[in-house]
Amino acid sequence: MKALDIIHDEHRALGAVLQAFGFVLDGIRDGHFEPDFALLAAMIEYITEVPDKLHHPKEDDYLFVKMRERIPAAAGLLDQLEADHAEGARRTAALRGALVHYQGVGAAAFPEFEATARTYLAASWRHVSREETELLPMARTGLAAEDWADIDAAFEANKDPWSGPTGQFRALFSRIVNLVPAPYGVGASPTKV
Repeated sequence: MKALDIIHDEHRALGAVLQAFGFVLDGIRDGHFEPDFALLAAMIEYITEVPDKLHHPKEDDYLFVKMRERIPAAAGLLDQLEADHAEGARRTAALRGALVHYQGVGAAAFPEFEATARTYLAASWRHVSREETELLPMARTGLAAEDWADIDAAFEANKDPWSGPTGQFRALFSRIVNLVPAPYGVGASPTKV
């Protein structure tokens, strides 16, 4: 069940970026931070590349498939989580578009960007919570040791969520941590508007 540890780690890494994203949105909204479009773009890149392109496909293609075979009672939950994955990809596309609009228009477009981002954040937190509290406990008890071989191999290929299979996300995650102000990162103190 190595995959369970990897999934938990990937959820923690995503959670760190989601927490930081909310913190940055709060700072911009409350007038404590100037918008840092490079930081916002890096956060959106991380949530597009890691969950949408690396994490969710492994869940869909390995964990969910095996759970459908072995745990018929999981079907409804799996249907919802797969729908969340598809919707998450659409939400990240909307988020990228809202950022481009915000950057082009300026402060007047922040409320629209913030609303799109808050929708994404809320949906992501709900999704991760369902996986952590419902899906993973069900997988732990409902799948046999032999079921885990392919699932573990698929997730072990991810390496760690901070660097990715070939280290391609290490610089991105480090850039986010270095740009986000404390307490969520190690960036410089926020610039007052």
